[in-house]
Amino acid sequence: MSLNVELLEQSFDKVKPRANEFAASFYENLFKAHPEVKPLFAKTDMGNQEKKLLNSLVLVVENLRNPEALGPVLNALGGRHVSYGAIPKYYGPVGEALLLTFEQYLAEDWTPEVKKAWLNAYKAIATLMLKGAGVDAPTKVKSEIAANSKQQAATQPIEQKIEEIPQVEPAEQILT
Repeated sequence: MSLNVELLEQSFDKVKPRANEFAASFYENLFKAHPEVKPLFAKTDMGNQEKKLLNSLVLVVENLRNPEALGPVLNALGGRHVSYGAIPKYYGPVGEALLLTFEQYLAEDWTPEVKKAWLNAYKAIATLMLKGAGVDAPTKVKSEIAANSKQQAATQPIEQKIEEIPQVEPAEQILT
């Protein structure tokens, strides 16, 4: 799979002017749809956490054309998330919340092509992070997102057709 870098950059640029609000909305969406993850943030300064999310998104988007730099960074980020209690089953809910938040902020600019671009990007990111966490990610990411999507179908129609997404390739090939 190759990522649609130009579309990812363009759509992210449209969100940037409201980046702080976007990050807050992401966590609101995540906690509303998946309250089971909220305890992971019980002792977290959410303002600081929102900045970390934004910094991570900026890092990824700004380095999409430099994938060799992203692999090690995302592997390390995945390894750190293990210590925070972020287990593989939480990657699906995070992906859903991220896509929903992009849908909300991009509004009419949230097209099927943009949705596919961000879904593919998230799967690539999650695969590399899970690799850093010591998890076989391609199958895990797809199955966890699909399971969570079925569970949330009434409130998360954005992911109803997740099963139609093709299997991701090995981590080394994802960002090239």
